[in-house]
Amino acid sequence: MQYRTLGRTGVQVSTLALGAMNFGRIGRTTQEEATAIVDAALEAGVNLIDTADMYGNGESEEMVGRAIAGRRDDIVLATKAGMPMGDERNHRGSSRRWLVTALDDSLRRLGVDHVDLYQIHRWDPATSDEETLSALTDLQRAGKIRHFGSSTFPAYRIVQAQWAAREHRLGRYVTEQPSYSALQRGIESHVLPVTEEYGMGVLVWSPLASGWLSGAVRRGREITTHRSAFMPERFDPALPANRARLDAVERLAGIADAAGLTMIQLALGFATAHPAVTSALVGPRTLDHLRSQLAAADTVLGADVLDAIDSVVAPGTDLAAHEKHDTPPALLDASLRRR
Repeated sequence: MQYRTLGRTGVQVSTLALGAMNFGRIGRTTQEEATAIVDAALEAGVNLIDTADMYGNGESEEMVGRAIAGRRDDIVLATKAGMPMGDERNHRGSSRRWLVTALDDSLRRLGVDHVDLYQIHRWDPATSDEETLSALTDLQRAGKIRHFGSSTFPAYRIVQAQWAAREHRLGRYVTEQPSYSALQRGIESHVLPVTEEYGMGVLVWSPLASGWLSGAVRRGREITTHRSAFMPERFDPALPANRARLDAVERLAGIADAAGLTMIQLALGFATAHPAVTSALVGPRTLDHLRSQLAAADTVLGADVLDAIDSVVAPGTDLAAHEKHDTPPALLDASLRRR
């Protein structure tokens, strides 16, 4: 396992980190299976575990808490808040009112007295940066969080938050967690230059592109991945974006074969090759999935392989831009771009 410094925090984290979204009802992973995955990940040198309050409506945090009991100090523990937690209108977002409550709930579920990294799951247009950063700074000073970061923020919002922290003399976001893979490279043109400018750590999610780069999706094969069962439109070969992805996957598979790598090794090696990326989050549902992902822990792609990947998907290009989660709201809601 390789390790890198998380931004300017001084904290050393593994280049492959364990994402716990699939623990519980989302991935149909039992506590016994989740604990076995955590055990194997830690044994392999993974030291960062990332979860969120909304994963299984708190179930993932509870399972992570039970799995790490007795070894908390050896783990860089990260969670997130901001997505809706029920129907109550104020049980979401990044207001001080909600974040104070949400963090206490997360700490209780995790069975710990602090988290190492607390992340705002999505930018909240209803709450000012000053309000959010002030609350996070107070929670940090209270010892409940060590550092805080953002997740899937548009680049301009990352910049605005950095300016707000400086203007109001508050703590700042020290990490960003964007989506990134060999098929979705858009952040190379806007987010990653910003995180490099501000010395932020970057934890990328979906480096296997929701299973497209796992090796299980190939032309002429029935697509039976877990994700395709509840998101069929993302894998429907009749859609132009999916045909483009399938074409790219076939070409990437040829590159992997020529380099003597699995598709997973190629995909994770690509995600961690960018100098702005600190770690890639893997989210296994089973122990076998984790083992296939850990096989990429020491994968370093040569310039020839990276050049070949660039020839398939150009740098800064998203093959499925409509699936991005950091799109400015006005592009999705016509009422926000009309007087």
